[in-house]
Amino acid sequence: MAEFEITKRTLLRGVAAGSAVAGLSLAPSAFAQSGELPKSQGTVDMKKALEPGPLPEIALGEEDAPVKIIEYLSMTCPHCANYQENTFPAIKENYIDTGKVYYIFREFPFDPRAMAAFMLARCAPNGKYVPFMDMMLAQLRTWATAEDGSAAMLQMAKLAGFTQESFQACLTDQKLLDEINSVRERGAEEFGVSATPTFFINGKKYAGDMSVDTMSALIDSML
Repeated sequence: MAEFEITKRTLLRGVAAGSAVAGLSLAPSAFAQSGELPKSQGTVDMKKALEPGPLPEIALGEEDAPVKIIEYLSMTCPHCANYQENTFPAIKENYIDTGKVYYIFREFPFDPRAMAAFMLARCAPNGKYVPFMDMMLAQLRTWATAEDGSAAMLQMAKLAGFTQESFQACLTDQKLLDEINSVRERGAEEFGVSATPTFFINGKKYAGDMSVDTMSALIDSML
């Protein structure tokens, strides 16, 4: 078992009690505030990186878009939440919806509650993964720091159409747990992911939150 693998026992125990994130303070990351073109932190074989893993890709945009982005994120990551709320909507409008960017979200949970949130997103009624992810990241403090995480997450899940029964069934799905562990393991071992968010943009690696200006400058440099 890999050192970062989350088991069903640690998942359920971690969801039920304690807090996933202490404080949730949000210091600016390396290039979050800058519109300058950051230097990449390495490269990967993008063709290999784009090969799907054990789960269907959560992807937006046209597969033949000239710029391809893979984002590895964690559901309890404040920088991921900040990026999703303040940067991603503009990137979607200006680049994904206009056919310039093909965008893939991949799971990289750091703790049991992040794993649980990803599992629930995969189980979300009517395939609403991205809207569920958006809701959970926007309400991060509500459920990630709750003493009774199970109750807090159930309340959030019910807003998305879960019942208590479908909520429990999802979080005890061993196959789904194993598959998300596998997505994370592949990201770490094959592509060197160790922090979130990490972006692979046409083969170049960037780790850290980004402003709209910075992400736009990177995309424009590859068009």
